[in-house]
Amino acid sequence: MRKRYIAVGVYCQRKSRYSYSKKSSYLPDLRKLIKRRKMGLKQTIRSLDAFPRTEEHLLQKTQSGALVSVVGLVIMATLFIHELTYYLTTYTVHEMSVDLKRGETLPIHINMTFPSLPCDVASIDAIDLSGKHEVDLDTNIWKLRLNSHGHIIGTKYLSDLVEKQHTTRNHDDKEHHDGSAKKPHKFSFDKDAENMINKVKKALENGEGCRVYGVLDVQRVAGNFHISVHALNIYVAQMIFGGAKHVNVSHMIHDLSFGPKYPGLHNPLDDTVRILHDTSGTFKYYIKIVPTEYRYISKEVLPTNQFSVSEYFSPMNEFDRTWPAVYFLYDLSPITVTIKEECRSFLHFITRLSAVLGGTFALTGMLDRWMYRLIKALTTPSARGAYR
Repeated sequence: MRKRYIAVGVYCQRKSRYSYSKKSSYLPDLRKLIKRRKMGLKQTIRSLDAFPRTEEHLLQKTQSGALVSVVGLVIMATLFIHELTYYLTTYTVHEMSVDLKRGETLPIHINMTFPSLPCDVASIDAIDLSGKHEVDLDTNIWKLRLNSHGHIIGTKYLSDLVEKQHTTRNHDDKEHHDGSAKKPHKFSFDKDAENMINKVKKALENGEGCRVYGVLDVQRVAGNFHISVHALNIYVAQMIFGGAKHVNVSHMIHDLSFGPKYPGLHNPLDDTVRILHDTSGTFKYYIKIVPTEYRYISKEVLPTNQFSVSEYFSPMNEFDRTWPAVYFLYDLSPITVTIKEECRSFLHFITRLSAVLGGTFALTGMLDRWMYRLIKALTTPSARGAYR
């Protein structure tokens, strides 16, 4: 029994030694396999390198290459500054919608010069479709007296200079109707009217003009405003000018707008000059106003208006009973325009910058190779002989 146990023990001991020696022989092979796989993976990754490196001693630097490199750097720096400036600037987006505004007023900014019309007779009248008619407006309007050279010689608020003439006209007309049976075609002036007539005649002789500027607040409906001598009593106007054909409404429009200005706005009537020589007539400007909202990138909203205009001039003739004037007839569009400031995308900037710089780099590389080959072909003796 003991011999059997001993034999079994010896057998088990030999078997365990054999298995251990077999496993130990497998370890080096497994390590080699793992190492080979790692080397293969690294080699595969290296094969994907699109920018292989060249040994330093294999590189050759030339003067032509340096020149091309400097030119390329200057071009890339210039293009980079251009793209950066383009990215930092904003652009505008236009949208249209139905105008829903109600009950608001329409501001009209006026800045005009009448070189041949004295301030004492110039008046601003306004009328709209609602039936509101205002003669010789004096709200936020100023007048500057100008001499024959266009220099300012007096400033005053546009008060109703001829209000007394309205009263005189109504009073005289009443007397004219009441006493027409006894004294037909009778008309007389009071002392104030005579003084004004003499004053205006003297101003006309001295070549005085008038500059009118300010703001008119009118209702937001279609209408017109005009600058003329309509506020004068017709008899007073006749005594001053001697007839409608002698009223010169030559004018210069320095600024005419219907609200505050926003970046990029151009008013078509700004710096308009219309001068009449030896004639007279009526100017009519037909204006189409488009309500506009300008939204800054800071989310601030600026309500204003832009407009288009067409012009018509009607010369006076001897049969006309109207007096010359400058009319501005305006109408509002039912469509409002919204202009928004937007900034450009950073990804768009990166895309453009990469395309510009990459293209410049590739182009300079091609130019360098062509210059190198050309110089080498011209300087190599064997190449010269071949060309000969």
